[in-house]
Amino acid sequence: MNFQYIYGPVESWRMGKSLGIDPISHRDKVCNLDCVYCQLGKAHGLTEERKAYVPTNIIIHEISQFFEWVGFENPLMIENIDYLTFSGRGEPTLAKNLGDMILSIRQIREEKIAVITNSTLLHLPEVRNDLSLSDLVVAKLDAYDERSFSLVDKPMTGSSFKKVIEGLKTFRRQYHGRLAIQVMFIKENVASAPKLASLIRDIGADEVQLNTPLRFCSVLPLNFNELSQIKEYFLDLPAVTVYERERKPIMPFSSKTTKLRHGCVRKLPFC
Repeated sequence: MNFQYIYGPVESWRMGKSLGIDPISHRDKVCNLDCVYCQLGKAHGLTEERKAYVPTNIIIHEISQFFEWVGFENPLMIENIDYLTFSGRGEPTLAKNLGDMILSIRQIREEKIAVITNSTLLHLPEVRNDLSLSDLVVAKLDAYDERSFSLVDKPMTGSSFKKVIEGLKTFRRQYHGRLAIQVMFIKENVASAPKLASLIRDIGADEVQLNTPLRFCSVLPLNFNELSQIKEYFLDLPAVTVYERERKPIMPFSSKTTKLRHGCVRKLPFC
């Protein structure tokens, strides 16, 4: 059976066994950032337009079909799925019907729901309301000022680092679920670690995820020792690095669709 909008399950170092939901699903990624480390490659145009890229009923139909089909053909694949995770070919909060999707999933499934976001639209009340319906939000923060934001995340004109920080702080105050802040460390922002740690202390988070690009992209990851040294600045925070989490092999129902949305993990000696 072919699925267009879901992928996996994948082994997520952040969420365990995760079934991905792509609410964007375009051939080209749809985002308002062109991050230097993105596993989807360069953007062919940036946007902040929120719209229903995929109708809610189609997403719900695929999820229902997946659990029915896999439950019959390969029950081990759906066993112990920890999260249904919104992530894929772009920024999930650009899907205007994200909240409707989450509420609709709640009616048919009991798994926890997560959203991985680049944090840029959290200044919008409607986006915060949508994300508040989830159990876990993984929010990105790679920079500490406008200059480093431009250097690493390469935002579209009109996006500002000030809005990102204000949005994160406001969301933290109203959100009752689990908030994780993820920092993607590459050579360009290693020196920013102390300032990033200070910012994250002000925001508050249930977990701080210190990441480096282990999926194939245009920049190389930091190694275990480099990321461990960075963690020294976060010792008073609930921080964990990507190298500290045990990985368990999980077979997706389609390697092709999973690679398209999730990318390929590098096979490195220090992974």
